[in-house]
Amino acid sequence: MPRFLLGAPASGSGKTLITCGILQALQARGKAVASFKCGPDYIDPMFHTKIIGAKSRNLDGFFLNQGQICRELTSVDCDIAILEGVMGYYDGIAGISTRASAFEVAKWTKTPAVLIVDGKGMSVSVTALIQGFLTYQTDNQIEGVIFNRVSPMLYPRLRKMVEEQLGIQVYGYVPELKGFKLESRHLGLKLPEEIKELKDQMHLLGKQMEKTVDLDGLLKLAAQAEDIPVAEKKDDLVRKGDQGKRGKSIVQREKVRIGVAKDEAFCFIYEENLEALRRAGAEVCFFSPIHDAELPPELEGIVLYGGYPELFAERLSTNVSMRTAVCEAIRQGVCCIAECGGFMYLHETLKDMEGKEYPMVGIFPGNTFYTGKLSRFGYVTLTEGTVFGEKTDPITAHEFHYFDSTNCGDDFLAVKPLSERSWRCMHAGERILAGYPHIHYGGNPQIAELFIKKCKERKR
Repeated sequence: MPRFLLGAPASGSGKTLITCGILQALQARGKAVASFKCGPDYIDPMFHTKIIGAKSRNLDGFFLNQGQICRELTSVDCDIAILEGVMGYYDGIAGISTRASAFEVAKWTKTPAVLIVDGKGMSVSVTALIQGFLTYQTDNQIEGVIFNRVSPMLYPRLRKMVEEQLGIQVYGYVPELKGFKLESRHLGLKLPEEIKELKDQMHLLGKQMEKTVDLDGLLKLAAQAEDIPVAEKKDDLVRKGDQGKRGKSIVQREKVRIGVAKDEAFCFIYEENLEALRRAGAEVCFFSPIHDAELPPELEGIVLYGGYPELFAERLSTNVSMRTAVCEAIRQGVCCIAECGGFMYLHETLKDMEGKEYPMVGIFPGNTFYTGKLSRFGYVTLTEGTVFGEKTDPITAHEFHYFDSTNCGDDFLAVKPLSERSWRCMHAGERILAGYPHIHYGGNPQIAELFIKKCKERKR
């Protein structure tokens, strides 16, 4: 698969903007493009998806092993794949490791990397910066550089200096673009749907890439990528948890209807999770807690993933019929997974960032409230609990929220990797699994399988 990865020295260097621009430019050339995002991010893949019209997927070294990531990378049919890095190129878990970094993904998949260097306010110093990234790891996979926010006058001199002194190719530059900044809020970039005339902006961005980025050079680099590795050990290609005595597939032909919340408030959804639910026997039906008056009929399960319920608290609250329907369904035994924003929705009340309190579903006593800072941010491993009444292998997860709860639960122990920090969290019962952690089912396939198994038992 022709491919390359776009990394950067740090967050805020322009990775997402330039990735989107190159995706747009290559699509305008008639290329069938696939995109991937390193790390657990939900929002950047939404921008990719808006441009290429196909789902962007996550490649996360904390949730997935090398075999899984290689398999995800080869799961799509395309002319070229573009991977967007996460944070700084070498930044991994706990802030002290390269594990789960963009570098690790590039190394595991033998993907050539291009470093996006924000050159604003620098000249000769960019050479020292790039040299540091080239020498920090000998197997760094870095094959080129793109400069961001540099002037057309300075660029030729920067390029000559870097190519002559470091022997690495420069694949163009992007000048400072007025009006192209992707605005952010407390959980990251604003959603694509919130940006006016996004489609027109992306077309203009693609044209800019044609002018100042060496797309032909990038295509040549992508074509030179080595074959994606096939793990020598069979175990390396098995999803984490598949080998446990409880990890054997329980997929049956019997189908159960699962309602998945999906709208402006609930949009942090891994496509791979939906695929896992379908493989286990789910017929996925989407519904909107904002716009719909009632749940889809004949549901055996409800899934409430994360998003921005705090931004739509009033509309969620005033949709009394939906709140009532969700509450009654869960109390009557419909199985439920709820994480982060979905977990907040199941509380008695939600207090927004202005301090105004709104009634919510009421499954869990207590309220959620704005803390003004990230709470328990980062990767965690969940242990000591049960999933729908059964013990499982450890669960890898990720927390990223500015809200907290007076009732976070205590059915699991969350342990931060490479750290001594831990805390109790999650509500886990025979028919519910809820809490702040976001879970990628690739890290533990038993989550999806046991959820659908319980739904099928209820149906019978």
